[in-house]
Amino acid sequence: MFSRQFCVKQAANASSIPSYRPLGSSPIKQLRATPSILPRRTMASSSKVHLSPSQQPQFYLPGISSETADTTSQLLQENHEKHHIFFNQSGFHNHIVHHLLTLFALNASPTELKKGYKENLSYQRRMEPLEQSVVKDMHELDRYKTYLGNGEYYHEFLAFYQEEIAKKGWQNVLNEYVFKGDERADDMLCRMFAGFLHPIIHLGFGVEFEQPAIIAEALAQAAVHDAWMMPLFLGCEKMVKEKNPNRTPSTKSVVEILDEIRADKKLSEAPQWGDGNKIRDGLLKRVPDDMIKYASQYIVADEKELEEKTAEMINAIVYYTAAAQHPPHQVKIDFYYMHCVNCSIFFPVFLSQPWLSTPNKIRLLEWKVRNDLVMYASRRSPKLLISEIRDYKSKKNSEWQDVFARVKSFPDDGHASKLVRALANGQKICEMFEGRKGFVVEGDMWRILGNMAIDSVEAGEPHWVRSCGFEEAWRGVPEREQARL
Repeated sequence: MFSRQFCVKQAANASSIPSYRPLGSSPIKQLRATPSILPRRTMASSSKVHLSPSQQPQFYLPGISSETADTTSQLLQENHEKHHIFFNQSGFHNHIVHHLLTLFALNASPTELKKGYKENLSYQRRMEPLEQSVVKDMHELDRYKTYLGNGEYYHEFLAFYQEEIAKKGWQNVLNEYVFKGDERADDMLCRMFAGFLHPIIHLGFGVEFEQPAIIAEALAQAAVHDAWMMPLFLGCEKMVKEKNPNRTPSTKSVVEILDEIRADKKLSEAPQWGDGNKIRDGLLKRVPDDMIKYASQYIVADEKELEEKTAEMINAIVYYTAAAQHPPHQVKIDFYYMHCVNCSIFFPVFLSQPWLSTPNKIRLLEWKVRNDLVMYASRRSPKLLISEIRDYKSKKNSEWQDVFARVKSFPDDGHASKLVRALANGQKICEMFEGRKGFVVEGDMWRILGNMAIDSVEAGEPHWVRSCGFEEAWRGVPEREQARL
């Protein structure tokens, strides 16, 4: 099984990403580092962020200094104490945690870290004063439910989960509140996938970097999101139980299911440009049964499939995210699809956790892929042009190290840097499965995609296209240069 961590060596002229496995070639079950291999990071707590230069996240560049670790920790601590998870009343997300931890993993300098923080500091919303009586109230389950889905209680949920983690440990809290399988846990698991995956992305960072304070933020963030996707997730599980009680593996790849979704005009044309939320108001309102029919075709039969199915998930979403282009317009990445890619890096992390049961690892991956299928359909199932990847010509044609350097200096809220790191990680996860069914992206296409990602945002506004299957989404996107036609 694949190793949890991938480190990029400093190879200036490498056309691919050299890697080593710091913890050997151990199976996923054995990947947790022991104190004799990696010192325990005892200073991190449910209320304190503490990173170490010896940290080995899922994908990272070597040589991280103590100054970089200390700077990242200090900035994250300030954000943890001072800022709300939403930067405005409309529920737009604070991405500081995502941005800084990605920069840390890409071995940014303290100057680059401070610059990234400063660029996104001015518009953040201050944390509301804590109502301790509400925190106390949350310990009663019936009262806890009454605060869910309300962003005004983020600070109280944060304090509540800090208390729980301090008492029980973050692994036990996640198993109790997210993975237990009872009504409360299923509700929270659903909320993890809300807000275009922001809560589960936040959770992934917390688990990957072993930061209980970030995990508390992720739980509080999920708690203040809605759970309107529950009928989709539970509807898929109900259909599988009824039609395939033995969970016989499907012979269809994720890419084949994507093709079927696009071919179904009723489904692919259900979302409308004017829909406020194209999943909720488009798919789940107009064609819920049709969407469940396709999404439920994705099944992970058992533990033996987890490794390859995880890699297939990464490969498929990278394929549909990059190939959903609209010539002659400039190459742009869809903003919503991009979140599916950015989230993918954490699934090898989740699979490596010994405290997470195999059935929960399977369920988590199934929900992720079903969400990915829904996301593809929600943007009107655009035609996927593999030639847009294979034939892409970058003016700079950077090697990976230069792609990393470019994205670290790009003024961003973290979306671009997360995308580049997720693509680099995807290459390492998928390379052992090249040639197998469902693996469309292979070889040097990964480096090409790294260039495509940074080229597309460096080209100027709009940095992203939103809802790429709609003709309206491409209005305002410049046409590409004649040389690229």
